[in-house]
Amino acid sequence: MLKKEIEKALNEQIATEAAASFLYLSLASWCDTKGFEGSAAFLYQQSDEERMHMLRLFHYINNTGGSAIAPEIKKQNYKISTLADAYRLVYKSEIKVTESVNELVDLCTKQKDYSTLNFIQWYVSEQYEEEVLMKSIIDKIELVGDDGKGLFMIDQYIKTIRKENAAAEAKGGQEA
Repeated sequence: MLKKEIEKALNEQIATEAAASFLYLSLASWCDTKGFEGSAAFLYQQSDEERMHMLRLFHYINNTGGSAIAPEIKKQNYKISTLADAYRLVYKSEIKVTESVNELVDLCTKQKDYSTLNFIQWYVSEQYEEEVLMKSIIDKIELVGDDGKGLFMIDQYIKTIRKENAAAEAKGGQEA
């Protein structure tokens, strides 16, 4: 049976994952309108992935005797004018998600809820991968600066990231 304090924290994590999903969705739309087709495709996929993270939490909560709660969607206010701005926002969001996951790990450890702790370990690994990936994208964008040709090349590279990861997973390798 899921402890109420842990159920509450998992529902808060659902809201965090939902906010990340909608941030990705908003930034994908911005990229779409600015001609960054590769980033738009990547960010739409990321939005879907965050939604799947949220659903995974829903199922866990409900399967362990709790009640998952659909979060309220709040309008996100931010200003972006460059591709680098978009990915900096994403990176900042991923750090927030990581902090939230780490708080869950701490709570599960204190509550001696080892089943939920085991479940949350998947999120720990996932967050490490996401932070590394977003930081590498930012580094590449900053490397070329505002150069249109360089940004075009990076945007084309970003479009291939998920395909490369899927191929690596199929071969038994690690995600980038």
